[in-house]
Amino acid sequence: MPTRDAIRLASEKGFDLVEVSPQARPPVCKIMDYGKYKYELSKKAKDAKKKQRLFQLKEMRFRPKTEEHDYTFKMRHVREFLAQGNKVKVMVEFRGREKAHIEFGQNILDKLKTDISDVGEPLARSQMEGRNLTWHFIPKSSEKSSTSTKDHPEG
Repeated sequence: MPTRDAIRLASEKGFDLVEVSPQARPPVCKIMDYGKYKYELSKKAKDAKKKQRLFQLKEMRFRPKTEEHDYTFKMRHVREFLAQGNKVKVMVEFRGREKAHIEFGQNILDKLKTDISDVGEPLARSQMEGRNLTWHFIPKSSEKSSTSTKDHPEG
């Protein structure tokens, strides 16, 4: 159909002539309400953005000589972060002579691992990064937790 006829037909119906595929020979056009089309595209984009899962990396710092109350307070925050679906980077910071006794920091991380085992799991073994001993935890997925209970019988 000639372009002038297509434009006239679209304007008679109260719509727009929209070029759909400009690379095709001959180019493909469609008669539609362009404003409504753009609106529907924006709604689809918003819905896709809502359904998108975003992870944040939260951070919690400990010291090798962290007292019990401070430990439980921070451990509760780590549990909350994991329950919200965020990844958590736990660091034990060593200063001065504390670097000679890394086992104190390792004990804190091991204790934390057992205390949050129902909501999170470690990504890899802890490692030293400069003067910090770090361990990354991720939220436990419901699929893995249901299969892990089947694999390990009680007792």
